[in-house]
Amino acid sequence: MPRRSSIAALAVLALLTTACEPRGQVGRPTPQPPGSYPSSMAALGDSVTAGFGACLALISCHRNSWATGDGLRVDSHYRMIVDANRAMRGNAYNLAAPRARAADLPGQVEGAVRAKVEYVTLLIGANDVCRPTVADMTSAAAFRSSVDSALAALRKGLPKARVLVASVPDLYRLWQIGHVNTRAVRSWSYGVCPSLLAAPTSSAPADVSRRDAVRERVAAYNRELAGACRGYGSRCRYDGGAVHKVAFTIEMLNPLDYFHPDADGQDTLASVTYPGRFTW
Repeated sequence: MPRRSSIAALAVLALLTTACEPRGQVGRPTPQPPGSYPSSMAALGDSVTAGFGACLALISCHRNSWATGDGLRVDSHYRMIVDANRAMRGNAYNLAAPRARAADLPGQVEGAVRAKVEYVTLLIGANDVCRPTVADMTSAAAFRSSVDSALAALRKGLPKARVLVASVPDLYRLWQIGHVNTRAVRSWSYGVCPSLLAAPTSSAPADVSRRDAVRERVAAYNRELAGACRGYGSRCRYDGGAVHKVAFTIEMLNPLDYFHPDADGQDTLASVTYPGRFTW
């Protein structure tokens, strides 16, 4: 009997020990070895990825970029990858440029190819829609053609690189949250995205129609981005509309132009787009 009691006690102890071991959070990806993370990256796109306005000045601020930022205020893709793979440190290139449109992507791709990076992010489209008038907006077909050309050059120059294509932010939401804010309306009067934000407080049918046209064009761009990524192949990942779904608030925009994300907005973009597992 004593021997049997000891065995039973040991069995109970083993069960209790196992039950108390940390199991990790449900749905949390299994940690990957450093070799499965990229060791270099490049960010392509426009002023959003350049971090324009994210340092309380209307200039590019790469340290607060959602993609390559190395500052303390934004937990960027770069910083999250460095935590997993130290080889990434110092190997991030922000090639995004304010006012860039889809037609400018091929030039940025050349820089990524020269740097021989292993991971590329792409966020483009706001400047294609933010034109003087609705008639000046880039057509969906022309937008797709430019994106396809850029991705083709990327695939040829960096066939093993992994590519993240982000959706275009919901610019219409910026009008929704800002047209009732006097400071935002004043800032927009200096020519911020006139196709959408001209006469922001007007409810005239022509102005409503103009804003709806911008909203529809952004949706068309996102469909084209998703299609372009599928056409690229297995090494391209579309964000599934994650950036577009971000419910921006006034507090997530810089207080100078009330259009570009501030550091908090950039941090949110990083969070919703980070792949977590580099399995593609």
